[in-house]
Amino acid sequence: MTILAARTGRPADRSRRARRMLRSRRARRAGLNLLGLLVALITLFPIFYMVSTALKPPTEIYSLTPHPLPAHPTLANFRSVIDGTVIGLPYWNFLKNSLFVTLVAVAASSLIALLAAVAVARFRFRFRTTYLIMLLIVQMLPQQALVISLYLDFRSLGLLDSLVGLILVYTTFALPVTIWMLRNFVAAVPRELEEAAALDGAGPVQIFWRILLPLVAPGLVATSVFAFIFAYNEFIFALTFLNVDTAKFTLPLYVQYFYGRNGADWGAIMAASTLFTIPVMAFFLLVRRRLAGGGLVAGAVKG
Repeated sequence: MTILAARTGRPADRSRRARRMLRSRRARRAGLNLLGLLVALITLFPIFYMVSTALKPPTEIYSLTPHPLPAHPTLANFRSVIDGTVIGLPYWNFLKNSLFVTLVAVAASSLIALLAAVAVARFRFRFRTTYLIMLLIVQMLPQQALVISLYLDFRSLGLLDSLVGLILVYTTFALPVTIWMLRNFVAAVPRELEEAAALDGAGPVQIFWRILLPLVAPGLVATSVFAFIFAYNEFIFALTFLNVDTAKFTLPLYVQYFYGRNGADWGAIMAASTLFTIPVMAFFLLVRRRLAGGGLVAGAVKG
């Protein structure tokens, strides 16, 4: 009887343990979902507050009893930003400058970083390790510490008040991180793919464009997102190098004109910040599908 009871009790014990594990798993999943929701709310609240304030009239912005949503929504703040009456130039002029500088810097840094990453990942040369360590050291240096020296160099080269000079700065500062990131993507591509293409008669240029570049494209997109955000948001070097010709100002410099000596036009600042965010979101939505292509190399080589 004891043996029979023990045998009949074991399935019940297993069933209870299974139910406890299931409840524990569900509780853990619910806790993680709640934590993720809390993080999302904390992250999205500044964006919500920015857009909400941009749609409020001044009486609601400076009210002693603020409300999260505008009671009387208005587009006056957006109109004042787009008209550019505060500086005498329209918003589109600064958007054009920012997009030009950012896109050229992204393209230049991506191309140079890709070639450097291929050289570092595929070839063994003298001082290779030293070169990689120097990239890290350069990245650890505070960029603001180089403002004065770069200003003197650019003045001697005649690159002040020039968008070309700003492109050179942004491209240079984006290279260390982009080279390090792309190096890992290039190293993940099996050499056997390139060797097989070479056996089929493909030359180095064909191997690069038809084999290596499509497989490294997700990494190239990831680094381009980083370079885009850095160049698009940068303020210190733009303020230092573009200090005379207002027609060449970028969007970060335009936003500062809504801060006055006697106060700040918070409605216009939030409207400008909202418009400032749209190109970054559009760029990310444009390239986000390419970010999911990191598994293209998986299964390309048997064994």
